[in-house]
Amino acid sequence: MFSCRLCEKESVIISHLCEKCRRIKHLINLYDHKVYEVLENCLVRNQEQITHKENAVIKKEEEEIKSVIHTRSKNKN
Repeated sequence: MFSCRLCEKESVIISHLCEKCRRIKHLINLYDHKVYEVLENCLVRNQEQITHKENAVIKKEEEEIKSVIHTRSKNKN
């Protein structure tokens, strides 16, 4: 048994690529540069997108903290 040449996670016996990676290779053969565009646009984040995500997470945590504080202060009264 050998490792898949692309993902290096799955084991292969006959071919060089596992089933999932063969599917990816097929899509690249069909759609060429479009596959790379989709991967870049959907999976790769730039610094602005990272900052936006961090701010959203921080805002959510702040709201949860405020909710807990509000609930505890109501229970004390």
